[in-house]
Amino acid sequence: MKTGPRYKIAKRLGATVFEKAQTQKFALSADRSAKNKKRSRGRQSEYGKQMLEKQKVRITYGLTERQFRNYVNKALAAHSAQPTDRLHELLELRLDNVVWRLGLASTRRGARQMVAHGHVTVNGKKSRVPSQALSVGDAIAVREGSKGHGVLVGFAEKFTERPLPSWLSWSPAKMEGAVKERPTTSSADVAGDLVMVLSFYTR
Repeated sequence: MKTGPRYKIAKRLGATVFEKAQTQKFALSADRSAKNKKRSRGRQSEYGKQMLEKQKVRITYGLTERQFRNYVNKALAAHSAQPTDRLHELLELRLDNVVWRLGLASTRRGARQMVAHGHVTVNGKKSRVPSQALSVGDAIAVREGSKGHGVLVGFAEKFTERPLPSWLSWSPAKMEGAVKERPTTSSADVAGDLVMVLSFYTR
């Protein structure tokens, strides 16, 4: 997915949309930009706020507008859960996002590439589909032939540097784990205000 100039987008939407923008240097630059915008702009409309939140969440997960809209439609059609909870769950249970949450890649973009290149298996079968929807009980592992891949060398040591979400299990030594339970807004960081996101699409 093409996103354009990343630092410019991150300044507009927030550093969380791109992991590499989460540095002290960027934070200081973004703070200066925010102060300048505050002086030069008037009050932002509700529509504008909703659009920014939508863009923030969409770009954080690296989705096209069409992909994101499909997830929103599924969330709005859900009867067993609140639309915001369902949307959060659908986004978090994407295979590329789970690979990133497990610490196998430093960014979601890197996780997408790892899946697309066939380094990951789901329930024992190789998957090349970053958008594959996972369910509770699904087993995720690094393919045996990929364990010596450059980015995975020394993974067990690197893994200790990153917290593991409570809804996932993972064995750094074996490079395999599973989805233990459904992710919730309390067990997985929310990328943005999902109420405003859904309001944007239902206005």
